[in-house]
This record gives sequence, C-alpha cells and structure tokens, in this order.
Amino acid sequence: MHALPPLPCYLNGESTTLPNAKISVMDRGFIFGDGVYEVIPVYQGKLFRFDSHMDRLQRSLDATRIPQPHTRAEWAQIATNLVAAYAQSTGATAQATNQLVYIQISRGVAMRDHAMLEGLTPTVFAMSNVMKLATAEQRSQGVACVTADDFRWEKAQLKSTSLLGAVFARQISVDAGAVETIMFRGEHLSEASSSNVWVVKNGTVYGPPKDNLVLEGIRYGVLEDICRAQGIPFVLRPITRAEVLDADELLLSSATKEVLPVTLLDGQPVGHLAKGLPGPIYQALYAGYQQLKADPAQSLVAA
Repeated sequence: MHALPPLPCYLNGESTTLPNAKISVMDRGFIFGDGVYEVIPVYQGKLFRFDSHMDRLQRSLDATRIPQPHTRAEWAQIATNLVAAYAQSTGATAQATNQLVYIQISRGVAMRDHAMLEGLTPTVFAMSNVMKLATAEQRSQGVACVTADDFRWEKAQLKSTSLLGAVFARQISVDAGAVETIMFRGEHLSEASSSNVWVVKNGTVYGPPKDNLVLEGIRYGVLEDICRAQGIPFVLRPITRAEVLDADELLLSSATKEVLPVTLLDGQPVGHLAKGLPGPIYQALYAGYQQLKADPAQSLVAA
C-alpha cells in the first residue's frame, strides 16, 4: 500500500489533508465514475488560463447534468488557497512553485442506481501538487510514441472521471517504453491517452476538429493564440493516419507537457525536415508558450 503524503486538500467545504479526506463508499464518483474534473496549471503561484478551465468545467457539468457547486469567484479562492497551502507545506512561497490544481466533482451520494438521480449534493474535492514538467532531454531530443486504435467511448469531449479507457491506452505506451499512445478512429487521428496531438506540414499546424471524439485541451486555445501572434497558419480539420506518418513535425500538448515534440513513432523517426529531431515550428511554439507563462496578463506580442 502506498501511503499518501500529508498534502493539503479541500473536501466539501473543509480544508484537510489527503490521508484525512474521506468520502462515502456510496459516492457515485466511486461507484460509477459519475463525475467530472479539471486540472489547472499554476506558474509562479498564478493560475494559468483559469477562465478557460472554468468554461470547460461548466461544459462538462452541463453535459452530465451535475449542478455547479461553486461560483467562479469561489473556485478561484479555493484554488488560490490550495496553492498557498501546498507551497507552505513544502517550505516555499507560492510564487516560487509550479503546481497543478486538481478539481473533481461527482454527482454525490446515493444508493446504487444507474439513473442520473436528482436532488443530490455534489461531492467536491480539490488538491494541489507539484507540476512535473518535461525534462530538458525530452525537449532537446523529443520523445517516442506508439500508435493504437482508439477503443474508448464516443463522448471524449467530456472531462469525465471515468478514465479506464485512458488508463488502458496509456499502458500501451508504458509497456512499449514510450511517452504516449497516439490513437486513431479508423483512419483518422483522434488524440493521445492524456494529450492532444498536432501535425505540422509545410509550416502549418494542423489539429483534429473540436467534436465529440476529442477532449478540447486548453492548449487548443493556447496554441492558436501563439500561432496567430507568430504568423503560423493554424487549421483544425480531420487528419488521416497517412498525414500523421508523413508529418514534418508531430507534437503533443497537455498541462504538464505544454507542447512537446514527438521524434520517434512506432520505432520510426518522425519528420522529413526535422530528421528525427525537434523542428522549427516546435521551437517557435515552445518559445511562445514560455512567454505566456511569464506574462501575468497571459498575452502575446506578435513576432
């Protein structure tokens, strides 16, 4: 058994620590995975793209018919308190730490019934922990990925706690010694197990469309903003498996990966221009991302 660290967390209006946080065995999040979640990056003590995360949280709640338990201002206070509490627990200041704030909301506690029961009080849990970013070697050399068929359900646009499909998908790459599993529905790119996937061809960044087969990562908006500022064409459309295999550059994006180059796919080097090394579009996007992180207003200056 892995002992939980005594990190600060929030549960149903109370501040506590992970070992002391308890929920009912009849919580629908435990019984059914009937809940949604968000993960908010924190750089130097500041929440990154907070409003975008709150917008997505609301979309997930609306789709699952779970009542919103807090106002946006209340969520901001909960997250800010957790960031400060985590920093204090490590002996640092909030401004000296990069963290991830995790928020989870389940439908609540009831006897087991598959129906979306009304009138329940949602269970609200939140915590913050250190953000483990990609290593310098991964950024300079790129990472290896493998491909697989996307066998998950067709409501991937929901950030649901029902993640067994993603667990299976991620384990495929773990077993192969790779960083991610890039998935296809038929002959079209969907996403990776816990990342969005981007194809670069002839200087243009391509991503799958925002539909029910892809979780719209916050990086969709971030990368679009960076591309606009730097004059890089940005296009969302269906992407074939052949286009992925013929990409000049292949990129992953997520809260912890930010934007990360894939240089080996199923054991084969990625990219005619990059020749198996991170390419120029990746370098431009990564530089733009760092500019956003450093700017409290999270705005970009055009190149």
